[in-house]
Amino acid sequence: MASALSDRLSRIVKEMRGQARITESNVSDMLREVRMALLEADVALPVVRDFIARVKDKALGQDVVGSLTPGQALVGIVNRELAATMGEGVADINLAAQPPAVILMAGLQGAGKTTTTAKLARHLIEKRKKKVLTVSGDVYRPAAIEQLKTVTAQAGAEWFPSTPDQKPADIARAALDHARRHHFDVLLVDTAGRLAIDEALMREIRELHAVLNPVETLFVVDAMQGQDAVNTAKAFKEALPLTGIVLTKLDGDSRGGAALSVRAITGAPIKFAGVSEKIDGLEVFDADRHAQRVLGMGDILALVEQVTAGVDMASAQKLAAKVKSGEGFDLDDFLGQLRQMKQMGGLSNLIDKLPAQMAAKAGTADLSRAEKDIRRKEGIICSMTPAERRKPEIIKATRKRRIAAGAGVHVQEVNRLLKEFEQMQGMMKKMKGGGLMKMMKRMGGMKGMPKLPGMG
Repeated sequence: MASALSDRLSRIVKEMRGQARITESNVSDMLREVRMALLEADVALPVVRDFIARVKDKALGQDVVGSLTPGQALVGIVNRELAATMGEGVADINLAAQPPAVILMAGLQGAGKTTTTAKLARHLIEKRKKKVLTVSGDVYRPAAIEQLKTVTAQAGAEWFPSTPDQKPADIARAALDHARRHHFDVLLVDTAGRLAIDEALMREIRELHAVLNPVETLFVVDAMQGQDAVNTAKAFKEALPLTGIVLTKLDGDSRGGAALSVRAITGAPIKFAGVSEKIDGLEVFDADRHAQRVLGMGDILALVEQVTAGVDMASAQKLAAKVKSGEGFDLDDFLGQLRQMKQMGGLSNLIDKLPAQMAAKAGTADLSRAEKDIRRKEGIICSMTPAERRKPEIIKATRKRRIAAGAGVHVQEVNRLLKEFEQMQGMMKKMKGGGLMKMMKRMGGMKGMPKLPGMG
């Protein structure tokens, strides 16, 4: 949905350049494009109709504000209405209950309930500092209980054992009793799904709801489901008092219509979005920021958060102190910088959050090449001995051949890495003791700027 809608909108913005007012004619042109993009994204028809009517009502006759063109003004209206359709801002998870706060996970088989349960456990431990217990009530799917045990361990939470011969309601009672006696803050209950809606599934989940009286009942839905997500959402909404939605696979090659449809159909806010397969790949859903991403405006705040979370501040300060003291920048430091980049989720993950025009300039092929290059460099440095990393000047022809063989690359690649390292080492030397300011002056970066105290 993101690329289709942003492409269509950017095209209409260009076509409307130079027009002084928003008119019925240019609104109709733009809404036709928006309607087509939403339908292609598998947004439910009633939701599309309501959305288009709201945008048209707000747009007609509006004067262009300040320097905005009609195209930009209409994009602003579409952005606001997209955010409103998805819930506006952030809907926080409710944990205001006598511990343990029970969270019931509902949804069809294949939507990603089990992995989402573990991801939510990780989120609650990391971000909310909660003691979390998980339990599986899925006694039908082979290995479902073992799968939850494995991913719960990865999340750092505790797992309550259950067996396929038990009744889900009995499992729930036992887990709740254990959580109370061992002072857990949150109990996450993974439930059984089916490939399609049936009465037996709904009867079972209603019984579980009655036993547990959860503070949150989260409907887990695959963002790639499209129109099917609407029918599933309706059925679960009728069976359960849903309090929130978790969209999974939002990072996949999906048309993304579920984000708009499910919120409108259930009336429940989207609380989380699955953005990667990693255990920490769950984000608090922000409707305003997601609307901007859909429109190709990017999500700079998410980008900043991702970079900040990925940067090891202690290592960065240690490196800064080392460079300042004149100890020098070695290949171990260079390796550390490469690994920092990987910790941030890789280049493609960072580029995804840039505005569409900037991301397009980066190019998918170039990104893929750059990521491979980072992995290759890491392999080369890891093939060196500790002495070689500390003193790269000792790496002569024989050592280069050994390092290349160990990393599975040609000797030219080792030479290229050493040359890049020398350039970075030279740059670091210039930064030592105020050299950075001199370097900026030479580059013309300080031209016309007043001299500040302490600047050489």
